[in-house]
Amino acid sequence: MTMVIHDSYSRRKVELPAPPGRLGMYFCGPTVYQRIHIGNARPFVLSMWLKGWLTLRGYDVKLAENVTDINDRIYVAARAQGIGSAELARQATAWYIEDTSALGLGRPDTEPLASETVTEIIALTSELMSRGLAYQAGGDVYYRVARFPEYGRLSGVQREAMIAQEPEDRKEDPRDFALWKTWKADEDTWWDSPWGRGRPGWHIECSAMAEKHLGTGFDIHGGGLDLRFPHHENELAQSRGAGREFARWWLHNGMIEMGAEKMSKSLGNIVPLRDALDRWGREAILVFFMGAHYRSPIEYSEASLQAARAQADDFRNAFRVAAARPSDLTWEHLAAALDDDFDTPRALAILHGWRAAGRLDLLARGLAVFGLAIDQGGTDRSPEASRLAEERQAARARRDYAEADRLRGQIEGLGWEVQDIPGGFRLIPKTG
Repeated sequence: MTMVIHDSYSRRKVELPAPPGRLGMYFCGPTVYQRIHIGNARPFVLSMWLKGWLTLRGYDVKLAENVTDINDRIYVAARAQGIGSAELARQATAWYIEDTSALGLGRPDTEPLASETVTEIIALTSELMSRGLAYQAGGDVYYRVARFPEYGRLSGVQREAMIAQEPEDRKEDPRDFALWKTWKADEDTWWDSPWGRGRPGWHIECSAMAEKHLGTGFDIHGGGLDLRFPHHENELAQSRGAGREFARWWLHNGMIEMGAEKMSKSLGNIVPLRDALDRWGREAILVFFMGAHYRSPIEYSEASLQAARAQADDFRNAFRVAAARPSDLTWEHLAAALDDDFDTPRALAILHGWRAAGRLDLLARGLAVFGLAIDQGGTDRSPEASRLAEERQAARARRDYAEADRLRGQIEGLGWEVQDIPGGFRLIPKTG
């Protein structure tokens, strides 16, 4: 079966080309001015899971996930803290890498910084100006939305939303947006450009970073649903306007909600990822994300995280199942779920089916797709308990069940339970 994904641009499921082959993916990372919240972690988790699954399916995947380290919010936060904006961005970038690394999923292939891409941003802006798609107003440079007929197709937004994105009297059209912003006296970093000292606009940063690391055309662009407009709409206009193919398909993950509201820094209802990791552990957080389809919203609550932690514990302790039983669920069932627009709730149900049936071989293989694992209950087992278990196995083979029971008692006295499984035994630490 060929994998299908839901493309936000065409609003339908599309088939990926059959493996093997190269796939380029670009996911929007955070704007770095404080520790990220758990909602920011969702696109990171999705991108790493998707990269891993596509790699297993036989693709050669390159994942680029950027860090926005030039932005209005960084200047504002740095001034409030009395430190330099570049210093704050460096510190917050380190926090982001530290916190997302604690999820245990690895890192993207490349994590470009906007501050390291300014030369490419200036070149792309200049090209848009030469094509008549951008114009200078004072020290600012704006994109001419009226010259790009496709504008609004990705997001479906109405004119009122387009006008509201960047109010500014100097614009030719209220829908236009900034590619380059002139330096202001309260900003402590700037770059020289053909239009004077200034800095990039937010949207042009990602167009330039994606092209620098994935080329003028790549396969999948991902990010949170809240980025579809204006950020992704503007990226698309910039890159397509400059004659690039840019992203072929778009993936947007749903928002994390607290009550009826999405989790966001502007609303102040955020839970830092670091706090969630410290309280619930990475496994519970990963199971929590698995429980909802990536395109759906998901509610962060005490109850939902408790349920996720209980499921994670069940998986971790799956080795306590006495022996495998026949199961109708095969690896092909899991593959079919993930090949169908990465249906993690369906995959989660299959994993629980394998756990209940004691199919630890399939369970361990499936959990690994999501950065999870079964505890190997007995990897560090007592040598004395192992010796007694081997003696007990020999006693059972000669039908000396009294001796086998006596040896079981000795094993339990050492703090272990012994389980008989096909071909041998399993030692499990006693609980309670």
